[in-house]
Amino acid sequence: MSHGHHAEHGGGEGHGNKKIAIFIAVLAALLAIAEAGGKSAQTAALFHNIDATNLWQFFQAKTIRRTALQVGRSVLEYTGAEGLPANIAEGRRKQVEQWREDIRRYESEPETQEGRQELMKRAKAQEELRDRSMAAYHLYELSSASFQIAIVLASATIITGAAWLIYVGGALSAIGIVLSAVAWLAPIAIHL
Repeated sequence: MSHGHHAEHGGGEGHGNKKIAIFIAVLAALLAIAEAGGKSAQTAALFHNIDATNLWQFFQAKTIRRTALQVGRSVLEYTGAEGLPANIAEGRRKQVEQWREDIRRYESEPETQEGRQELMKRAKAQEELRDRSMAAYHLYELSSASFQIAIVLASATIITGAAWLIYVGGALSAIGIVLSAVAWLAPIAIHL
């Protein structure tokens, strides 16, 4: 068969190599998307982790303040005011009431979302977002690895002519697509 005959029908090894080259280009684009998704998820995980840490530190500070006021209140309540001038006894009573109010506020402060209960909820929410982002990051990393191996196998097909390599590369690219989709839509659906 002449070279011209292959050119007329668009067949032959050159045509197959063009298809493989296009396949590799698509894989490279998918790899770039998976890498960008992974980097974004990693950055989000770091942000949420920092936010959760800050909220837990604020929670601990509120706990320390509340405990200090509880101790002070207990000392004033149980040491008695007998023998003290009326104005000092009244001042102690008012201080105990103020500390009771402060203790209550440190425990829950819905209007500012800065009571211990609210801080705990906020910190746990940030931890959930962090965990979701980390799960996505890991899935994107696996997706990227699938695309990279698929690219290598597709490239090897051009050099060796072993068609089975392109099929394995195609299967790996399908796995990469599924992993990227899961990372984007429901990263905690798969626990790796």
